[in-house]
Amino acid sequence: MSRKYKVESRKYRTTGARLSVLSTLYFLLFTSIVAGQQPAQPQQHPNELRIKVVERQDENRQEPPKKIEPSEDSISLETNLVVVNVTVTDAEGRYVPGLKIPDFRILEDKKTQEILSFSFEELPFAAAILLDSSGSMEQKLSLERAACANFIDGIRPGDSYSIYSFGGTKVKKLQDFTEFKDVPDSVWDMRADGNTPLYDGIHEAAEALSKRPERRRVILIVSDGADTQSRRSLDEALRKAIAAHVSIYAVDMSDSSVFGGRQRDSGAEVLKSMTARTGGRFFRSPGGITLREAFANTVDELRKQYTMTYSSTNERFDGKWREIEVRVVQPNLGIRTRQGYFAQKK
Repeated sequence: MSRKYKVESRKYRTTGARLSVLSTLYFLLFTSIVAGQQPAQPQQHPNELRIKVVERQDENRQEPPKKIEPSEDSISLETNLVVVNVTVTDAEGRYVPGLKIPDFRILEDKKTQEILSFSFEELPFAAAILLDSSGSMEQKLSLERAACANFIDGIRPGDSYSIYSFGGTKVKKLQDFTEFKDVPDSVWDMRADGNTPLYDGIHEAAEALSKRPERRRVILIVSDGADTQSRRSLDEALRKAIAAHVSIYAVDMSDSSVFGGRQRDSGAEVLKSMTARTGGRFFRSPGGITLREAFANTVDELRKQYTMTYSSTNERFDGKWREIEVRVVQPNLGIRTRQGYFAQKK
């Protein structure tokens, strides 16, 4: 091959390579222009796309208000649900187990109510112990401390209690709700002084019990019963206890009970009235063995109650008193429960 032919051949190859490069550049420029006209969409999972569409649709829609879950007490008021704890005893005072729904009849203002739930089991209870530390209790503090210790000693796992003292012008919380069987030092350090704000103590204890989850709630009062100081009235204290489904048990520490005598004590009569109204129990003559038996019986009774609920057929929220009556089919049985409740008022 001649030198001239080699040069020409090399020249054509160089020109062809240049044309190939130019073609590639023109192609890339064309595709970029087309791509600019149609912007690339980011790759998305179908579920992500659906979520974004929904969010875009909801941007201009007002969020509905959050629903506030009602407490147990507000549920009871809005649905007219009434909780009734019933103690049934025979002629010898022994607790009667084994009864069923057909054995009971509940009446509200003389009208039969349908029983919605029924149980007879050792449900846990919550108790608030109220200890009188007024000046009139000075010679009875040792008995009062012993009464408190006896009650605490008898509780079982799952039960809870709190302790308050009331004396002078104040109600003091000595122990918040607990399951431990240790009497706090504050009980042993109590000193008797001043007046007796009993009704304030009941009101504060009932308020605390209303927030407890247990359906068996009790206030246990150890006092001579004569209120001399409270800002709250007896009616206010009872209304608070009844609204919280609380039964009041009371140990009479009046002078006539502790030291003997036939004198009628107005304080003891008030305690007796409160226990009857709320379905609790009144204990007289609390000294010595009788005192220990009173508290043992209280703990035992709280374990052997029938708990029932019904929805009142009276749908009026008028704030009026509604009388409750519980009957049993079997004869010669004693019934103890609360006498009624006040309807919610709107």
